[in-house]
Parts: sequence; structure tokens; C-alpha cells
Amino acid sequence: MDEKDPSNIPLLTYSWVLMLSLLGGIASFMQKLKAGHTRVFNIVEFIGECCISALVGMITFFLCESADVSRMKSAALVAISGHMGSKAMKLLESILSKNLTPEK
Repeated sequence: MDEKDPSNIPLLTYSWVLMLSLLGGIASFMQKLKAGHTRVFNIVEFIGECCISALVGMITFFLCESADVSRMKSAALVAISGHMGSKAMKLLESILSKNLTPEK
């Protein structure tokens, strides 16, 4: 059985990845709130920020796992990418498009 299979990762690990990602998203939302870029009761933006943060945090975790990055470094990268949110998603997209585009 493949040890890199996502179904072999313990639920506790997924829990901390999700928690760190969401904390990064909440911190990002709070910074936007403090800077006046969003309103206090903008629940839709808050939920959107959390969803994007959770997704990019999980993607970061899977990339770290595939590259055999230590769990401590993975935790830091997950939290940072969760805070970056959509900026991290755009960065990952540009990296993938450069690496997947056939050379001429």
C-alpha cells in the first residue's frame, strides 16, 4: 500500500492542518478589518476567506507531504499559506502553469 495515500493520513493530522489554515484565514480577515478593507458583519467575506484558507492550506500540506517536508515546517507553511489565502492560490497557479506548460 502506498504510504503517500491521503487516506493513510490520520484524522488528527487533517484536523491540525485545517485548524492552522483557518487560523491563518481568520488572522487575514482581522487584518483586513483593522485596515478598514472590510466591514465587521460581512459574514460572506469571512466564510469565503475561511474556505479559501482551508483549501490552500490543505494543498500546501499535500505538497509538503509529497516533498517529504518535516511536520514542523509543514505546519508553518500551512499557516502562512492559509493567511495568504487567494494570494497563495495565485502563486501556486503560476508555479503550476510554468511547470506544466510544454516548452517550445
